[in-house]
Amino acid sequence: MTTITNRTYDELEIGESCERVHTISEDDLQMFAAVSGDHNPLHLNAEYAATTPFKQQIAHGMYSGALISATFAMELPGPGTIYMGQNIQFKRPIFIGDTITVILTVKEKRDRKKEVIFDTTIKNQNGKVVVAGEATVIAPTEKVTVSLSNLPTIQLGNHAYDAE
Repeated sequence: MTTITNRTYDELEIGESCERVHTISEDDLQMFAAVSGDHNPLHLNAEYAATTPFKQQIAHGMYSGALISATFAMELPGPGTIYMGQNIQFKRPIFIGDTITVILTVKEKRDRKKEVIFDTTIKNQNGKVVVAGEATVIAPTEKVTVSLSNLPTIQLGNHAYDAE
């Protein structure tokens, strides 16, 4: 994918939704910790995490928030979306190896400021809700197609990652 196209406020319909799938890796947790500064051993240290009620490493809660943000930016409404707010409930832990699906559903449109209220849900590979909430965005009013920026390659140990 080298370009993305948005959906404008006028194009969005109540009940419309999109999905974005991602499999959680240990490298995801390390990269999120590096950029966020959250080095909680529950996320990064398997030996420590084994002593917790979860018995294994779990993803940072706000990493799931970042994946919701990415879905707004990349899927619906897309380029030009302004993320205004989010309430979020962490229902179940997300583990390394889980394949999660971020689901955004248009719940309400507010014409005055072109705000859109979305239900935001993340389910794991077993169909269980792991994150639930509601977000407010200002949807773009002009249709655009934009080229994606080139991002740097990230190196972790012996693995190099090019951003998708």
